Amino acid sequence: MTVPKVVPALGEPPPPEAIGEAAHALKAGQLVALPTDTVYGLAVDPFHTGATDRLYAAKRRPRHVDLPVLVADLEQALALVIGLTDAARRLMERFWPGALTLVLPRRPDVQADLGSDEATVGVRCPDHAVPRALCRVAGPLATTSANLHGQPPLTTATEVAATFGEALGLVLDGGACARSPSTVVDCTGVEPRLLREGRIPWAGVVAATAGR
Repeated sequence: MTVPKVVPALGEPPPPEAIGEAAHALKAGQLVALPTDTVYGLAVDPFHTGATDRLYAAKRRPRHVDLPVLVADLEQALALVIGLTDAARRLMERFWPGALTLVLPRRPDVQADLGSDEATVGVRCPDHAVPRALCRVAGPLATTSANLHGQPPLTTATEVAATFGEALGLVLDGGACARSPSTVVDCTGVEPRLLREGRIPWAGVVAATAGR
């Protein structure tokens, strides 16, 4: 198996050369592995035809399991969604950047390939300099944890490179990433609904939506 290029990306801000090289690979439709505030992720440009297909194939992930999106900031998130409730905005302002993914109504004109569901989108602004810097250059990124579907997450760049090999354009090495996953909350209705409890406790989410 051919091992992909591993590019050092430590530092805050991360090296511009590393971010630029990763952005170039994404715009070419390639998969990029990157560190996040949870575990390593696989990312693609969801607006590039065929890129999402390559991600699903590399991870062996079923097409009906939709992909969340990482964004650089609140402004980038708002360009993807409609019908944002007051509760959802409070959660963004309280927990972003951070380990909270919000499922929101998707703008009909957003032609991103994120799986089978075209009505909603899971959005997160991560508390890690590398993905935020990359999103500022390359735009919102469709992501999933860097592991084969159903297997434990990989926590180092070396493990990711060895597992996925030539399926990757490159790997951004940000050191070890081994934290608990994000909490996922459905904000498509009037009241937020817990889909998965992760690092942010559900009780804290409820308190934030109540303005406490």
